[in-house]
Amino acid sequence: MNYLAEVDVDACAAHGDCVDVAPDVFALDDVARVIGTASDELLIEAAESCPSAAIRIVDRRSGDQVFP
Repeated sequence: MNYLAEVDVDACAAHGDCVDVAPDVFALDDVARVIGTASDELLIEAAESCPSAAIRIVDRRSGDQVFP
């Protein structure tokens, strides 16, 4: 697990697709929020599922954005 998820709350439209894909990582209130972590592959899958493109995936070591 080298990646971390970040939610752009200004872009999030609260569709909840990320919660469907990774319920241990995301919770949904008015917007999605990160509550945990998971495998790098699952974080990418959750980010790809977001129709608002509100989820960024960053490398925890370098801080580099790896998705989108």
